[in-house]
Amino acid sequence: MLTDIELKTITDEELMNELKGGRQEALTYIFNRYYRLVFSVALKILRDRGEAEDLMQDVFIEIYRRIKLFNPAKGSAKTWILQYAYHRSLNRKKYLALRHFYDNPEDSALNQFEYSNSLSDWNKISYEDWTRTIKKGLQTLSEMEQKVLDLAFFQGFLLKEISVQLDEPLSNVRNHYYRGLKKLRGFLKGNTNLREKMA
Repeated sequence: MLTDIELKTITDEELMNELKGGRQEALTYIFNRYYRLVFSVALKILRDRGEAEDLMQDVFIEIYRRIKLFNPAKGSAKTWILQYAYHRSLNRKKYLALRHFYDNPEDSALNQFEYSNSLSDWNKISYEDWTRTIKKGLQTLSEMEQKVLDLAFFQGFLLKEISVQLDEPLSNVRNHYYRGLKKLRGFLKGNTNLREKMA
């Protein structure tokens, strides 16, 4: 098994293979290499810091869940990650536009200030800070919400599979999933410890 020092120095594709093989620590180094880029892409498209933060987190959770789909023969790890970032950002922008999210844009100078500072803020956040905050956020959820999110995000089960495993109707599992995810996002946005790191 590769040491942490070796994980830090291997190529992106080798890291992806380590993650595919079940080495969860590999996600730490993938995140550290690309979270700034993913956040930058999301922020440029969505033009909203909160939405970009949510989307950046979702992208890396999705990468973890779908790592088995990564095929280096079809493109680099960077390209694969950016595809998720672009597609998810564009889809989210369409969703927000349909709900008139952009109908009342703020002053352009203020937007530019927040845009610039958002990028510099995220440059100060490490994977360890992010995961520590997520773990604290999970503790604020109900027991069932924690179980569902743990099975979905950290163990890679589909909602249908979770329904069978927990012996719960799919509709209930889906409700726990989305309610828990909403609470977790709210916690991440308002967490003072994370903001202090960014100050």
